[in-house]
Amino acid sequence: MSFESDQAATKAALKVGAPTWFGVGAWGLVVGVAMIKAGLSVPQALGMTLIVFAGSAQLSSLPLIAAHAPLWVIFVTALVVNLRFVIFSALLSPHFSHLPWRTRAWLGYLSGDFSVTLFIQRFPEFADAKGKLAYLKGLIFPNWASWQLGSVVGVLLGSQVPASWGLGFAGTLAILCIMLPLMMNHAAIVGVTVASVVALLAFAMPYKLGLLIAVIAGMGAAMLVDEWRESRRDRHDREGKR
Repeated sequence: MSFESDQAATKAALKVGAPTWFGVGAWGLVVGVAMIKAGLSVPQALGMTLIVFAGSAQLSSLPLIAAHAPLWVIFVTALVVNLRFVIFSALLSPHFSHLPWRTRAWLGYLSGDFSVTLFIQRFPEFADAKGKLAYLKGLIFPNWASWQLGSVVGVLLGSQVPASWGLGFAGTLAILCIMLPLMMNHAAIVGVTVASVVALLAFAMPYKLGLLIAVIAGMGAAMLVDEWRESRRDRHDREGKR
């Protein structure tokens, strides 16, 4: 598939990304409500969602803030949870390293889990293809807008939503409905499975440190599986050439 123009690339990206918008907005709404329920003021919650723009890091830090955990624990927790963005940057870098750093900075800020995943599915390997930047923009801008809209609504309505509604569970279901179809390789499945098991086993650890261990274990397992599959593929290629 090649794009004849940036407009065609943008339309293709919008079509591919549209199914994720509802889940992203629902997840943003849940995080917005959670920030208010955790004791943040409306300005603080709005500032957090605009600046941080990372639901998992926000949710993982809220219990720590409420528990008056040491500042370093809060920062380390958010940092570890967001380490996946380092991987995202490494995946996107070959495609956009030629752009000015200001452009790369806002592309990095706006890029999220779903937008990067969908982009890599379309461009699994680096190639000088037309429309790549327009395609990424068509993914990240609606993703960011859906998140911010849902989060702002959640912040403004947070004090009016009773805990009995169970929005946290509903948001989790919405995200699972989107993420499961995207887990199309063994490395991702193994990583999620390991992280889930470790998170359950380490649930009772103080300051939610079990989440840090689960993220590290899941990422490590996924990287090991990916490296093993790569080495196996290379070995088969060498044997095939003999």
